[in-house]
Order: sequence, then structure tokens, then C-alpha cells
Amino acid sequence: QVQLVESGGGSVQAGDSLRLSCAASGRTFSSYAMAWFRQAPGKEREFVAAINWSSGRTYYADSVKGRFTISRDKNKNTVYLQMNTLKPEDTAVYYCAARLGFYSDDGDRYIHWGQGTQVTVSS
Repeated sequence: QVQLVESGGGSVQAGDSLRLSCAASGRTFSSYAMAWFRQAPGKEREFVAAINWSSGRTYYADSVKGRFTISRDKNKNTVYLQMNTLKPEDTAVYYCAARLGFYSDDGDRYIHWGQGTQVTVSS
């Protein structure tokens, strides 16, 4: 059974950085795509970034391109989201997700989800 456990959220000031981690277990992820989504209060879930586990190819939402970096450590079975130059509009619960196959920016195509970690950015 796939388990995804996020960590690293917190409260920061605008312009600060945070690194989120997603520890994955229960499967060999070589054929998986891993992604980060976020959901702010009163808003729909939003794609943030994704990475194909085997190739390392990455994909980003326009809103975070140039500020966020997704990466994975195959030895630790962990996916990271390095978030720099954070803005108040980045405030949300961030979720790690996994799907067998190539990346998608559609959350409905991901069947494995973590519990989420809160990121709050104040101005």
C-alpha cells in the first residue's frame, strides 16, 4: 500500500523559503509520477509541480515557475518541493500525490495522496 507523508510546512514571511518533503513508501516508484498540489481556503485544488520518478523530468504551474523546484531522492524515496520567494498567495495546504504513469496536472488522475501540510505566508 502506497503511503505518502508530507512534512516541512510552517508559517513564514513573504520572501522567505521553505522546503517540503514527501516520504513515499509501499511501492517501487520507478514507473510513477509524483506531484505537489495545493488548496487554499475557499479555492479549488491547484497543480503546483510534478516530476517523473525515473527520468527526473519536471513540470510546473506558471504561478510557481522560477520560484519553486521539485526534486526527488531515489535512495530516500522522498520528493521535495523547494519554495523560494514565497508570496501570501502561496498560502495553502500542500499535498503530495502519486500516480502510475506520466505526469498530469489533473488531480483526479492521482490515486495516492498524503495528508497535507500547511504553508502560511504573511506579508
